[in-house]
Amino acid sequence: MTGFTRSPKLLRAGLVLISPESGAVDRIISLQYASETLTRSLEVQGIADEPDRSQPLRLTGPAVETISLEAALDATDQLEAPGENPDAVAFGLFPVLSALETLIHPTTAQLERQKAQSAAGSFEIAPAETPLTLFVWSASRIVPVRVTQMSITEEMFDERLNPIHAKVSLSLRVLSVDDLGFGHRGSGLYLAYLKSKESFAARFRGGTLDALGAGGLS
Repeated sequence: MTGFTRSPKLLRAGLVLISPESGAVDRIISLQYASETLTRSLEVQGIADEPDRSQPLRLTGPAVETISLEAALDATDQLEAPGENPDAVAFGLFPVLSALETLIHPTTAQLERQKAQSAAGSFEIAPAETPLTLFVWSASRIVPVRVTQMSITEEMFDERLNPIHAKVSLSLRVLSVDDLGFGHRGSGLYLAYLKSKESFAARFRGGTLDALGAGGLS
């Protein structure tokens, strides 16, 4: 049985790593089979959360947004063309899984630098800075994030025990201007993301008070 040849080609979701120094793209991690479900939660930042409750309708900043999703990775297609994909043949999914895991680890160079600073008696050792990570889910959702949790389930292996199928669960914290500051490279991307929401909201055609049985409010 053959597939429907006119089926639209779906875009892939992914993570884009941006150099904090130059702003250049360091790496693109494509999520091969993106989740059918994307869970987002938003926590309001308002004055009502603080001791002064005299202005409960004022917001102190953008809502704190978290995104959760699951993606599947499979090396089967690459293994069917071994000449074009020698790394998949030799290592399975280790390269892409390792690329994901490096998002939440400092580099060995950064750790060695911290070790040297400690040995030199430095009183202030700066935490390692990671690349700016962008979560891309279509052209309408490009947003700076920090990976807060990652779970990897490796399900199938080749004869050398290289993983060839895996599921990856990600929890992402959207980084707003409150997190980054207006001078950071990522703040402009966050503001563009927020403007996109406002643009979509402007397209929404609201209902009527009569439809809600509340016509007396007009």
